[in-house]
Amino acid sequence: MSNAINTEASIEPTYVALFEHLRMTDVESVGGKNASLGEMISQLANAGVRVPGGFATTAQAFRDFLSHSQDGGAPLAQRIADRLVTLDIEDVRELAKAGAEIRQWIIDTPFQPRLQKEIEEFYNKLVADSSAEMSFAVRSSATAEDLPDASFAGQQETFLNVVGIDNVLEAMKHVFASLYNDRAISYRVHKGFTHAEVALSAGVQRMVRSDLGAAGVMFTIDTESGFKDVVFITSSYGLGETVVQGAVNPDEFYVHKPMLELGKLPVIRRNIGSKLIKMEFTGEAKAGRSVKTVDVPVEMRNRYSLDDAEVVELAKYAVIIEKHYGRAMDIEWGKDGRDGKLYILQARPETVKSQQKSTDAQQRFRLKGTGTVLASGRAIGQKIGAGRVRVIHDPSEMERVQPGDVLVADMTDPNWEPVMKRAAAIVTNRGGRTCHAAIIARELGVPAVVGCGDATDTLKDGMLVTVSCAEGDEGKIYDGLIETEVTEEIRGELPKLPLKIMLNVGNPQLAFDFQSVPNEGVGLARLEFIINNNIGVHPKAILEYPNIDPALKKAVESVARGHASPKAFYVDKLAEGVATIAAAFWPKKVIVRLSDFKSNEYKKLIGGSRYEPDEENPMLGFRGAARYLASDFAESFEMECLAMKRVRNDMGLTNVEIMVPFVRTLGQAQKVVDLLGQNGLKRGENGLRLIMMCEVPSNAILAEQFLEHFDGFSIGSNDLTQLTLGLDRDSGMPLLAADFDERDPAVLALLSQAIAACRKLGKYVGICGQGPSDHPDFAAWLMNEGIETISLNPDSVIDTWKQLAALANK
Repeated sequence: MSNAINTEASIEPTYVALFEHLRMTDVESVGGKNASLGEMISQLANAGVRVPGGFATTAQAFRDFLSHSQDGGAPLAQRIADRLVTLDIEDVRELAKAGAEIRQWIIDTPFQPRLQKEIEEFYNKLVADSSAEMSFAVRSSATAEDLPDASFAGQQETFLNVVGIDNVLEAMKHVFASLYNDRAISYRVHKGFTHAEVALSAGVQRMVRSDLGAAGVMFTIDTESGFKDVVFITSSYGLGETVVQGAVNPDEFYVHKPMLELGKLPVIRRNIGSKLIKMEFTGEAKAGRSVKTVDVPVEMRNRYSLDDAEVVELAKYAVIIEKHYGRAMDIEWGKDGRDGKLYILQARPETVKSQQKSTDAQQRFRLKGTGTVLASGRAIGQKIGAGRVRVIHDPSEMERVQPGDVLVADMTDPNWEPVMKRAAAIVTNRGGRTCHAAIIARELGVPAVVGCGDATDTLKDGMLVTVSCAEGDEGKIYDGLIETEVTEEIRGELPKLPLKIMLNVGNPQLAFDFQSVPNEGVGLARLEFIINNNIGVHPKAILEYPNIDPALKKAVESVARGHASPKAFYVDKLAEGVATIAAAFWPKKVIVRLSDFKSNEYKKLIGGSRYEPDEENPMLGFRGAARYLASDFAESFEMECLAMKRVRNDMGLTNVEIMVPFVRTLGQAQKVVDLLGQNGLKRGENGLRLIMMCEVPSNAILAEQFLEHFDGFSIGSNDLTQLTLGLDRDSGMPLLAADFDERDPAVLALLSQAIAACRKLGKYVGICGQGPSDHPDFAAWLMNEGIETISLNPDSVIDTWKQLAALANK
């Protein structure tokens, strides 16, 4: 134990210590959780990190309690060892029986007199400092808990709002007993710990009144991809237990660490949670009966539980804590509703993603088909699991779960760990990405979809389903068994190429994962994906709100909840989508193409049919630059510009470059550049580069004249091929589709012209069409022509890179 509390003069071992006298070197004595609290109180207070004070009992106090003999009988330690020596932990019913017996033995055994006396003395010192009645959280801290490779997440009990010494003592007894919860017994065997080597420390900490405020959990990396440059924060109203237990679907926030350090607006993404319930204090401040859950009023559900300033303050604390410990951390926090301040309640190492090395072989899962989506929620992990549904309504039914089943429940807690590891996948109605069930699912490598809302109703016992966590933030449960492809990527040093490989990234939710694929940035990020998936409503319906028909009005209000107005929602979501991609690849270049929906695609958005013309051939119609320059689209385009301006200027993500699609004439080129300038996106200002999509034959024929207005070309080989060969791939005629080939001599002639013009003028030239991903020989031709970058789909990068390297070395 640290010298502050264990001097040479001490004859008897220390039983109780104040948090501020503890350090991380005391893990063996007070467990990871309590040692970490002491470390933060003593070392990080000067950095502004607020941690509520308290005291902890030691492992020695616990061991002496177990070995203390009552009236000459066998000590607890002996009785427990005898009871567990023959236990088969896979027998769920026998495990429950043994655990219950042992816990009752502990509760029935009095504390040894010296331990009780010291607890009372330390408690009296704490309450003497306060005139008002103080309440405490009594938490467990196991000596093997929160080690870098074993989280023991939530296995022992926590009691909140405990008032008075008698209640504190009762809660501490229950905490001691919880070392023998079913889940804890099972987990120790699973992780290779013997029962006797793990001891328990009870921490008594001043309560933060988050029952009147908000609370949650934050990680200093992205929990799913392991991306290190973000802080991921979850938050809900009331005590944080609802978030930790997975009883609510919380709000989520992502903060970009590099922009936080530069003092920019670093909140790059928000997701509003349903926050249906909250946990608050009751009048009865006893162990186990001191808190209750109540419904959250609708108007509070429709607001974020933290504002941006609070999110930024928490992220700053997270970064300070991470730097101090030198590793990725999992941190619980609370906002006191009385003083309005934010406090750190716990900090422990993150145990899953931080253990993976960048050189480790990575499995990638991909569905080879599709099906009816029966339910959806937050994806945990990035795998796919399939099997027979087993709906469990009560923990007593857990033994019904057979190996390979899909476990479906309202929510799970760590008591379920013995059967979670049997499951092919886990699905819950409630919970967020930072709850215990999510942490354990990640550790076990089992895909889970949490917070589905109605999974126990829509998924029926015995039906066959496929659970996919491989499609971004949203996890989906599909009807039936869908074929899955699993590939293994072994990373390592890739050979040098005479060009740069960039990525096509449509879905911002996959950006944190894709950034780990070898790349030189993003050659194409499309606004259409963000509008389609994150917004879903036609921009004109947003702008004309509230003067729209009732059904459309209701749809707009539904998607825009939590935002100042529908227009603010549209700009916020566009900015967040772009910022997520830009942050994932920072400081590498990210080329963002402004919206290029055709009229038939815009029609598919909510309200779209009210605003879009009927066109015979939308590919040749109202799209790209012509749409931006149309007076009736001006306000819609202005929203796109506002979002791009926010990302570059306010968030500081100046790695974003802007690309203009489908510019037919030199006149359009001049006008669209002027329009961007009028909307605050002036070429050259704050390092802004404007790129033009080279996809109309006129662009290549008059390449040098078009390049007077832009900083380079990004070749769109799909449209350029169709327009050069006079065919429409969307016509549905196989005869026409067969003629489509980017390698046709006429297309290659135009490409050669465009590349040569860019090289002559020292301008950027890249390609972002599908062609190089599909045809390695086409990629090789482009390399020989001197193209600067090839932008590929992430799944084709490694193979194409190796093929190009082999050709370059010939």
